[in-house]
Amino acid sequence: MKCKRILAAVMAAALSLSVAGCGAASSSSEASSAASSAPAASPAAEPSASPETAGTGLRVAGLKGPTTMGLVNLMDSSEGAGYTFTMYGAADEIVPLLVKGELDAAAIPANLAATLYQKTNGEVEVACVNTLGVLYILENGDSVQSVADLKGQTIVTTGKGTTPEYVLRYVLRENGLDPDSDVTIEYCSEATEALSQVQAGQASIAMLPQPFVTSALSQVEGLRVALDMNEEWEKVAGSQLVTGVLAVRKDAVEADPDAFTAFLDGYAASVEAANTDLEGTAALCESYGIVAKAALAQKALPECNIVFETGEQMKIDLTNYFQVLYDADPASVGGALPGDDFYYGV
Repeated sequence: MKCKRILAAVMAAALSLSVAGCGAASSSSEASSAASSAPAASPAAEPSASPETAGTGLRVAGLKGPTTMGLVNLMDSSEGAGYTFTMYGAADEIVPLLVKGELDAAAIPANLAATLYQKTNGEVEVACVNTLGVLYILENGDSVQSVADLKGQTIVTTGKGTTPEYVLRYVLRENGLDPDSDVTIEYCSEATEALSQVQAGQASIAMLPQPFVTSALSQVEGLRVALDMNEEWEKVAGSQLVTGVLAVRKDAVEADPDAFTAFLDGYAASVEAANTDLEGTAALCESYGIVAKAALAQKALPECNIVFETGEQMKIDLTNYFQVLYDADPASVGGALPGDDFYYGV
């Protein structure tokens, strides 16, 4: 299609940052893949850890995308040399390794961590939230200033049957709109397809994830962010929308609690650097293969909502998020809500 050729540059740039993702789903970000129910434990690809990231301490996995961008400064530090960091392209490569104890920790979509808690009979817990929501409503126009303005509109998006759908429907309902009658939601297989419809004039509104949004805004004239789904979620849920977390095996923590505390301290400092030293962090994202181009990473970093959230706030945000997903589809969190022992340090 002509519109897809027009968007080739967008797609190439976005795919360098997408995973499966700033939550996991369809093809555009971790947020999307975060959405589905437990992925099948497929054979894992051979780890691709470079010599610079191979240490003897904790074995930590990350996905190529926002949930790992906050780790990169630790990976490049002297402290990081004591850990083994491995990047993967998809969450289902990480699942069997974490279940079998061949990994100690992983930066993954939040609902996948909940699923692994069930799958391992409570042997996996969550240490911190590392990425808040990455979904945004984009409009080619200026008619949408609030969720109420979506009434009667068509929204193209990805992630049918996964967390993007559940988040969108929840926000619509809590704002008094019926997702099945007050709006028309059309699902595409990938973000480029959804954006193609906007570009071609077949739709004017799309819900898409970072970092695809950053690339799209720079490529498509007239496109703007109409609504930040993080803000809209917080208005109705009273908590923050979550995308990614650091999941960890309890036996790895119990083997050396002080060492794990030191790791978390380093992680917190790494996240701080990711939010303050954008240029340096972006360069590291490129050099470690998390992002193809530093320039795109630098633009996307401020919008990826990278955080280091622990304790009670972590539990509140995740509890509310998991409840919405469970109400939409229990399988999306492993069939049951995690117990209190899922939350490290709470």
